[in-house]
Amino acid sequence: MAENVSSSAWTALRNRIFRNIWIASVVSGTCASAHGTAAIWVANQLSHSSLLLSLMSTFSSLPFFLFTLPAGALADMVNRAKIVRIMHIWLAAAAAGIAILGWLHLLDGNLILLFVFVIGVGFAFNAPAFTSLQIDIVIKEEIPSASILSGLQLDLSGMVGPALAGALIPMIGTNAIFAANSVCFLLINLALRGWPQPKGVSPAAMENLFESFATAVRYVRYAPGMQVILVRNILFSLFIAAIPALLPVISLKNLHVSALELGLLYTLMGVGSVTAAAFILPWGRAKYKPDTLSKLAACLLVLVILSMAFVRQTQVLFVVAALAGVAWTSTANELWLAGLRAMPGWARGRMSATVMMLSQGAMALGGVIYGTTAQTLGVTQVLVAAAVVIVVLLLVFGTFSFRPLSIDFTQTLDLEPGGFRPLEQHLTHVPLPRDGPVLITLDLQLDERRVTELESFINELRLIHLRNGAYSWQLFAEPSRPGYFHVEILMPSWSQYLLQCERITKAEKRVIDRALSLDLGKEPPEIRIYVRVNKTFPSVVKPATTPPSDSRSE
Repeated sequence: MAENVSSSAWTALRNRIFRNIWIASVVSGTCASAHGTAAIWVANQLSHSSLLLSLMSTFSSLPFFLFTLPAGALADMVNRAKIVRIMHIWLAAAAAGIAILGWLHLLDGNLILLFVFVIGVGFAFNAPAFTSLQIDIVIKEEIPSASILSGLQLDLSGMVGPALAGALIPMIGTNAIFAANSVCFLLINLALRGWPQPKGVSPAAMENLFESFATAVRYVRYAPGMQVILVRNILFSLFIAAIPALLPVISLKNLHVSALELGLLYTLMGVGSVTAAAFILPWGRAKYKPDTLSKLAACLLVLVILSMAFVRQTQVLFVVAALAGVAWTSTANELWLAGLRAMPGWARGRMSATVMMLSQGAMALGGVIYGTTAQTLGVTQVLVAAAVVIVVLLLVFGTFSFRPLSIDFTQTLDLEPGGFRPLEQHLTHVPLPRDGPVLITLDLQLDERRVTELESFINELRLIHLRNGAYSWQLFAEPSRPGYFHVEILMPSWSQYLLQCERITKAEKRVIDRALSLDLGKEPPEIRIYVRVNKTFPSVVKPATTPPSDSRSE
């Protein structure tokens, strides 16, 4: 049974703050999309190499692979609105720089790639903060709509921007488009006025940047759901990279389209994307589960790639581009929504960054692979091979009854904060945030008949603590007394212990409570906390006293 979608794709627009930011993003994104089309046109004019055109997508994706993870860490640590503002100033400066160099006739193919990379850096640092903040300002029921509208914003921009560029290039030239984009990047900062203060972590339990990286790696390592999301995004990005890498080659080098036709080509891809986001996805989500919907989109992608391999007419390529937009947006939106559902709020910036980093890294790698192999083997052979591999993967994973890479599990996740209370209120002396490591112990006495019940979710208990910050989680059985168990949880510091208490979700707390309910004791199990002695604690400092008087002198 598919998820019951009671709200439309437009629900999030009822939120005034989200609506204002969304409209501003559409305008800014349209200018950025026009800039991208103009950059491809300039690159084609400056060089006869088809590899240069393919590398445009690689240099655009590479910054996301290199910088998105630190950007995601920053998005979880500092004011996200401030990051967005700074990055749009960076983007405006980069767009202005390429316009100035163009007017001075100093641009060449290498400089074009350099500026594509520099602008990509700005987008890479902006994306996690911008995405996380958008989710922060909508309620849970608006998240599917916000996800669609965020993709729709990109699709609308991708639809209008290239057509605008195609019409304006013969009239005002590419340099004027670059300059206009610089101004549009600054306009987004005006819309950010009044953006609410982002939700942050407790001031008493703040991580540094290194700890934030380690936490992201630890969460992915011990969260099987996030691993599924990442693998699916990597596979999708590797194959979808064929479109941005080879579509410019097919259109400009093989079919020799004009600037207007190039703009129309990308506009029709945007039309397909908008159609998918506004109509196909809401309809599909009401009828199919996420995994089924993404597989149907993958079948359409196979058709698109095969059509690109054998297209010989510009008009046919227009139709293929529109279908490519449908396939791309349908799969990308479904995977992104599944990812958002699988990300707890405290790690959303870092997990969004991780998804972007690996997806864009796969996209960059795919662009290099498709560009170099197409130059050696030919465009047709490379596209046919990619389509065959997709079909093989669909058949292989479709034969497994347990579907190891299914994303349907995200529909039932409950990642709301669980209200797990730390034990500091019971301590005589509360450790400082950096004190540690911290050892937490408790002893359980179980009915021997219920030991197997505990064994059924021991690994789940272990993963819960490890992905939320623990160095280790170990369960010991006492050989001399059957049914007696000792649990040890090692945290790197007191601040990490406090953070773990904030991170535990409602679903995770239910698992922990279930384990504690197995104890036979009349009172709840006693939980003890030990902190490594790095200094003299107040509890072991002897108070100063006045030397006792000698009674013998009296």
